[in-house]
Amino acid sequence: MNDEPPHPRSLLRRLRPDLTPWRASRDFRLLWGSGCVSSFGTFLTYVAVPLQLKDLTGSYLAVGLIGAVELLPLIVFGLWGGALADALDRRGLVLAAEAGLGLLSALLLLNALLPHPLVWPVYLVTALVAAVDGLQRPALDTLTPRIVEHDQLPAAFSLLSLYRSTASVLGPALAGVIVAFAGVQTAYGLDVLSFAVSLLLLARMRAVPPSSGAVKPSLAAIAAGVRYAWSRPELLGTYAVDIVAMLFAYPVALFPFLADQLHAHWALGLLYGAPALGGLVVSATSGWAGGVRRHGRLVVAAALGWGLAMTAAGLVGDVWLVLLFLAVAGGADMVSGMGRSTIWNQSIPDELRGRLAGVELLSYSVGPQLGQVRAGGLAGVAGVRGSIWLGGLACVGGVLALAVGLPKLLAYDARTDPHVAAVRAQREHQPVAA
Repeated sequence: MNDEPPHPRSLLRRLRPDLTPWRASRDFRLLWGSGCVSSFGTFLTYVAVPLQLKDLTGSYLAVGLIGAVELLPLIVFGLWGGALADALDRRGLVLAAEAGLGLLSALLLLNALLPHPLVWPVYLVTALVAAVDGLQRPALDTLTPRIVEHDQLPAAFSLLSLYRSTASVLGPALAGVIVAFAGVQTAYGLDVLSFAVSLLLLARMRAVPPSSGAVKPSLAAIAAGVRYAWSRPELLGTYAVDIVAMLFAYPVALFPFLADQLHAHWALGLLYGAPALGGLVVSATSGWAGGVRRHGRLVVAAALGWGLAMTAAGLVGDVWLVLLFLAVAGGADMVSGMGRSTIWNQSIPDELRGRLAGVELLSYSVGPQLGQVRAGGLAGVAGVRGSIWLGGLACVGGVLALAVGLPKLLAYDARTDPHVAAVRAQREHQPVAA
């Protein structure tokens, strides 16, 4: 029996990201590079739009309406985008939507260049961006399972999470500097440029045609996808856990008020960036993810970690401890996201993958939106910090209840799950673009 401790190099290999998908698939490298460029550009507009509305209107309500105009288009077109992703060439759909998003950013730029920029075009373009994003996101999310090997999916999604987390940390900070010193026009212009670069990379990818079992996009096709999701309790569990976690413990709307209560106005940007930083640390040390097989338990444990960390963030009074617990929460959320993505992409048939991605889009978009409302409403009764820690406890209770009520989520095992076996067999007859 060997009692020697693991060699440091062995531990390092387990922690560092697995680069196999990046090395093995040219199309994955192009998709990854496109996402890197596009995500940083998107954060420029993400920061510029509310600041422009603030300058044009001086109204808190006017800025807050951004989320309201985005929600309905994202829901409606997200479901329809899922049906399109199953019926059309996914790469072509992503490319067309990316071009549309670039044109919409150009409209924001043109409006910002007017001597007296108008308010209504900002809302209109924001709603259209949400609609086009809803059309694109399911196809974008379902590209990866077609361009990397089935067993490399956990590593691939860790690599995608790495650039997304990096953009979430650095993007808002970079955007704030650019907007402050060069104006919103420069931010919009750079976003347009980022879309141009992204389009060039996506155009070099190979086509990803629909599977042989594809059906025409229709309301009936969408309903079939929803029925499939309903037939699998472990899938329902992943959606429900994410919604509960975000509904009860997503306090981002309270961060400006929390900074005031902590007497740390200087830390507002850090409060926003801390969860993303935690997610970045997890993504950068995600080599262990490829060895996980009980992804349902991983999702539940990580969601509990998110709720407990948010509870602690609301209870402590020191700003550095708050930032620490927010970072821990963000790391737990990244682990949960990796587990959910792996279940979805290793066990859902390709002919249904787009429509299920539309359902997933609802689960991880609606939860944060409603969570902001929950956080603000409870803060009026229990105070800012009370809203945060009570929400964290509610998250823990809700996730535990779901774990008890959906035992198949905890029982999920990628080694024995019949859906995983069926998808793996399907992929063996479907070559991967190298």
